[in-house]
Amino acid sequence: MVPVFYNSDAEVAKAVVKACYDGGVRLFEFTNRGDYAHEVFAEVFKYVKVNCPELSLGVGSVVDPATASLYLQLGADFVVGPLFNPEVAKVCCRRCVPYIPGCGSVSEVGFAQEAGCDVCKLFPGDVLGPNMVKGMLAPMPWSKLMVTGGVEPTEENLSKWFKAGVFAVGMGSKLFPKDVVAAKDWAAISAKCREALALCKK
Repeated sequence: MVPVFYNSDAEVAKAVVKACYDGGVRLFEFTNRGDYAHEVFAEVFKYVKVNCPELSLGVGSVVDPATASLYLQLGADFVVGPLFNPEVAKVCCRRCVPYIPGCGSVSEVGFAQEAGCDVCKLFPGDVLGPNMVKGMLAPMPWSKLMVTGGVEPTEENLSKWFKAGVFAVGMGSKLFPKDVVAAKDWAAISAKCREALALCKK
């Protein structure tokens, strides 16, 4: 499970990452969504290396090679995008950093795999649905598909995705309700992560 999160306040972002880490999370995607997002990421990355030593911190919402290069300079452990851009794949492969592109068709997954992407993000998941995963894996069973969009930390939802054959799930707002973040209830986020990871394992 990969939590997906953005906040313009570096202190809030650090607290959320630490809460997820305390809840058992070892992969975290910080999304490149706001002004100066890279500056927030730089602060969070330095914090993570000291306080969450086993965590891989990556960047999401990357659509072009310049942005990928910027985050690679800041230490990103992996790069995620909503779409597949072969130029981003080149930049990441050159640095031996995983690139997880967003794909919405069998052909896109095929092209991404040819470009060296071991894991492809099926996106948007809420539009494509679990049947897309099942259908794609039939002729291409070696594919590792991560789904983002339409994923919730409930047994009913997660069991649909994992039974369909996903390799991993990305989860955003359902793990971090706005009121919980506003109340700085970090223990609740840790508990929700523990619960979601247990369901994924099951």
